[in-house]
Amino acid sequence: QVKLVEYGGGLVQPGGSLRLSCAAFGTMLSINDMAWYRQAPGKQRELVAAISSGGTTTYTESVKGRFTISRDNARNTVFLQMNSLKPEDTAVYFCNADVTRTILPRDVEVWGQGTRVTVSS
Repeated sequence: QVKLVEYGGGLVQPGGSLRLSCAAFGTMLSINDMAWYRQAPGKQRELVAAISSGGTTTYTESVKGRFTISRDNARNTVFLQMNSLKPEDTAVYFCNADVTRTILPRDVEVWGQGTRVTVSS
């Protein structure tokens, strides 16, 4: 079984920074695309940023220029550096990964448990 564990959420003032980490544990052949999603109270879950195994990145418009997604393939870890945080960034942030396993079904989508980010003065 593959499991994603997130770290780094918390309370931060507007304009501040936080860095989220997400590590994958378990037996895997490969981790393909990795991503961060978020879900604010009363809203649907939305994609924040994604990164391919080769390092190609995409961002939702509202975080461009403020958030940076990166990954360390050797440590099966994805990061989300969040700068210039705004109150509207307040949400539970979820890590997501497309994983190829050694057992069937081979290709699965895995979610982390979520980490809360609160931007408030």
